[in-house]
Amino acid sequence: MFHLPSRASPRSDCYRIHSWLRPSHGRRRPFSFKNLAGVAGALLVLSGCAAVAPQADRDAVQALLGPASPAALTGDARPQPAPDDAGRAAVAHLLREPVDAQAAVRIALLQSPRVQQAFATLQLSDAERARAATLPNPVLGFGRLREGRRLEIDRALGFDVLGLLTLPWQARWAGQRHEVARLEAAQQIAQLAADTRRAWVRAVAAQQGVAYLRDARDAAETGAALARRMAKAGNWSALQRTREELLQADAAAQLARAEQAAVASREQLTRLLGLSREQAAYRLPDRLPPLPASLPERAEVQATALRERLDVRAAQAQLRATADAQGLTQATRFVDALEIGAVRNSSFTNDAERGRSTERGVELSLPIPLFDWGQARSARAEALYLQSAARVRATAVQAASEAREAHAAWQTTWQVAHRYQAEVLPLRQKVNDEMLLRYNGMLASVWELLAEARASALAVNAAMAAQRDFWLADTDLLLALTGASPAGLSALQGDGDAVATAGGGH
Repeated sequence: MFHLPSRASPRSDCYRIHSWLRPSHGRRRPFSFKNLAGVAGALLVLSGCAAVAPQADRDAVQALLGPASPAALTGDARPQPAPDDAGRAAVAHLLREPVDAQAAVRIALLQSPRVQQAFATLQLSDAERARAATLPNPVLGFGRLREGRRLEIDRALGFDVLGLLTLPWQARWAGQRHEVARLEAAQQIAQLAADTRRAWVRAVAAQQGVAYLRDARDAAETGAALARRMAKAGNWSALQRTREELLQADAAAQLARAEQAAVASREQLTRLLGLSREQAAYRLPDRLPPLPASLPERAEVQATALRERLDVRAAQAQLRATADAQGLTQATRFVDALEIGAVRNSSFTNDAERGRSTERGVELSLPIPLFDWGQARSARAEALYLQSAARVRATAVQAASEAREAHAAWQTTWQVAHRYQAEVLPLRQKVNDEMLLRYNGMLASVWELLAEARASALAVNAAMAAQRDFWLADTDLLLALTGASPAGLSALQGDGDAVATAGGGH
């Protein structure tokens, strides 16, 4: 008899118990192909249909991001699994005006390849979930044997009984794994939103810094030109003229580096937005948003991170899935495969008395635990559980520490930027006004006025850098409280494959 092997039943490890019935002209038992097909149909109806639901995943990811996430936007800013006409029209509309931080995040969520990759990975997980919740396919076997004038036709229909019995557990475990995949997709989207905000802040700050450095270079060029005139007239020494020319050269070099940094930061933002060459001519605002007048109080920063962070929740969900996988491994430690099937054999001879005879019966196959008692699989499942538990603790420690660090940086950068805005720049402006009065009263030279202008430009650049650092720290704090650490996300994804095999091979 020819019998197709099942994926969960290696033939080298199994023995068969054949229960053959009498020929068809004798006493017949009620079990037949029709009965087995009826049972299979009833099980199919009871199990329901497991289908892939990408729209449900999209809504779930949006709900996981929450109102406090870096990607918490509404309307056309919902993450798009694939670009469509509506999304492209929304991006074109956003690019008509100077792109602010919110518009940048909207564009990234609408058409960034990283969002599309995250949803494609989530769709793979959803397909695995649907496959795990589907009844195992029956195995049909057919054989045709001839011996002399005798012809025998064998037919068998087998079912993976163990797969059928463990189907509810497999469906629940696949659902838990899919929930982990949703959390990981939400982490990737939140990370993209945070990266986009940081890139936007750096691009605008670099563009703003270039404008001020150009003013400083112009002042240095004016000073160098005057120095050359003074030296030519014999009023200045070569040393004094060289010092001014050195300031001019240094200002030009700083401007060149700033312009290159502005181009690099803009291109980084363009890559995160997923813009084409034609769309890369977008405009940015002239300056960063103003500082908030005061910082809101953030109580229980550590508790918020442990409760809301996506990587902590993903590690906890993965621990639950690993625990269930260990339970199935223990339950199927000795017998990890079991098949039952209906068999019908027909024989044809030229015997006048018995030209045809039919035999019906049941076939059962299961492995004999002679060599493998399941110790290795049990030890592996236990090790994976301990690994997941340790990962939960490590992720929680990291989340709490990063939340405290990000909150401290958020407060410090605001204090520094606010001091520049409230004290340093007003005092510098007052010095400039006094120097201009002294110059108008012929109490100060043009060189002192130019030196003061250069010092003012440096103070303005420092103030812009402090403002930039605050908005970067604000984005980091938002991600540390609700999103995930990049190191934690990569570690979680790296161990995902090992955990996914905890319940395999049954």
